Amino acid sequence: MPKCLFVVRATVADAAKRAAFDAWYRDEHLPDATKSFRAEKAWRGWSDTDPAVHVAFYQFADRAALDRGTAPDVIKRLVADFDKAWSGIPRSREIMTIAEEIGE
Repeated sequence: MPKCLFVVRATVADAAKRAAFDAWYRDEHLPDATKSFRAEKAWRGWSDTDPAVHVAFYQFADRAALDRGTAPDVIKRLVADFDKAWSGIPRSREIMTIAEEIGE
């Protein structure tokens, strides 16, 4: 079974809010989401192409693990926490199946 990624893209248009958003995501949200999702690993970054774009990646063993980890009863609280802390920050979510992997 191929590994899967859950990808969350947020756009923090106000440059003055980016440092606080970065600290919150680093210290609170990424660790909480990784544990709640039971993801194998997670990472995140800011786009060099568009500095307003922040992307988080959560890796799962397969699609079934991703579906369990992001089930409505799990994700609902995380979405509410994000909305409470960062209302007005738009985001999108993608589910990707890794088709090919080269290297480690």
